[in-house]
Amino acid sequence: MPRRVTGLRTTLTALAASLTLLLAGCTGDSGDGADGGGRITLEFQSLAWQKESVDANKQLVAEWNELHPDIRVKYVQGSWDSVHDQLLTSFEGGEAPDIIHDASDDLADFAYGGYLADLRPYLPARLKSDIPQRSWETATFGDGVYGVPFLQEPRVLVANAKLLKASGVRVPTPAHPWTWDEFRAVTRELGGKGRYGVAWPLKEPVSATLNLSLSAGGRLFHRGADGKVTLRFGAADAVVPQTVHDQVNSDGSASGTTLGMGGSDTLPGFFAGKYAMVPLGFSYRQQIAQQAPKGFDWQVLPAPAGADGLAQGVSPQTLSVAEDSPHKKEAARFIDFLLRPENMVRLARGDWMLPTATEALKDPALRTAKDDWAVGTALAAHLGPAPAQSVRGYPEWKDKVATPALQEYYSGAIGLGELRRRLVEDGNLVLARYQR
Repeated sequence: MPRRVTGLRTTLTALAASLTLLLAGCTGDSGDGADGGGRITLEFQSLAWQKESVDANKQLVAEWNELHPDIRVKYVQGSWDSVHDQLLTSFEGGEAPDIIHDASDDLADFAYGGYLADLRPYLPARLKSDIPQRSWETATFGDGVYGVPFLQEPRVLVANAKLLKASGVRVPTPAHPWTWDEFRAVTRELGGKGRYGVAWPLKEPVSATLNLSLSAGGRLFHRGADGKVTLRFGAADAVVPQTVHDQVNSDGSASGTTLGMGGSDTLPGFFAGKYAMVPLGFSYRQQIAQQAPKGFDWQVLPAPAGADGLAQGVSPQTLSVAEDSPHKKEAARFIDFLLRPENMVRLARGDWMLPTATEALKDPALRTAKDDWAVGTALAAHLGPAPAQSVRGYPEWKDKVATPALQEYYSGAIGLGELRRRLVEDGNLVLARYQR
């Protein structure tokens, strides 16, 4: 090829490249979330699903955008049903949202995998001090903090107030809860005549069992000085599962058919008087308030207490920032705005849950007798990290070992000794593969 032709092509290529850059500058296609005028756009993927919660989130986004025209937030609707797989795909494809709504028990693999930003350099002192350390521990993996825990809910007993009053049993309060033995006796008292004292919705039995077992001093997962985790099942770990097992299989005070149900599935029977009580997450009050027949009287009671009082494990909802986001500082600013005390109260009321932050919990709107908000806020100080959420290999242990073992135990198919063997011996084999 003649040299002058080669030179001409080189010149034309350079001119084309220059023109492309010029056009990109004119159209604002900077590829980093900023437009030609320097405005940044952040994607916020929310998992809010109830109308009140979606409305609260969208309104707060609108308020932010009005106050910060140079940092626009785009609301993106996600789903709890598919969030883990959807996020994994978006991380691997380099298309993750800047700000990510999730739950703390879903963060471990993303944090260890390098997909989430360590938020310690970006969070303001106000937010760090307002949220208790026990809540920060739910989003701490290794030396980093990979999410801001902002909403949480204890498990409570929702009771048919009319049946409770007619029975004459002592009604528990957060200051004077039932013990686990007393709870078992009460369910025997409330049962009979075609009615069960309690319905346990244990379609997913692992988190409910482990989180409630903290009240009895059960932990199951034990981390050694070398950082490795082993499973041990002692007397304290047996209190909650044995209570459920005996209510179903010995006392006849708990329904065996509800063991395979989710919480919502038990509500029709609860409204019909088939079950006197149902252990549920605190947020189920919304469904009950909206769906209960006219005149149905219900009330919230604290879960039973054991050797460690009302202690209970939780996995709070969290807000994280993608490691690949080019605007981590701005994303953290939005999170700080979203979680100002007055805004956190709006989010909590929208989801019928409890805020983690101390100032937000003081709000009078969360301490009313109506819908038993006050019962929940009285329990907030007793909530801590779920026992296993930071343990690598926990999802496999839960799905392949613990879930089938607990389901068989609760139904009476296996005994306590076999449950212990499977949770511990089979479980330690699973965990060992993640700790080499």
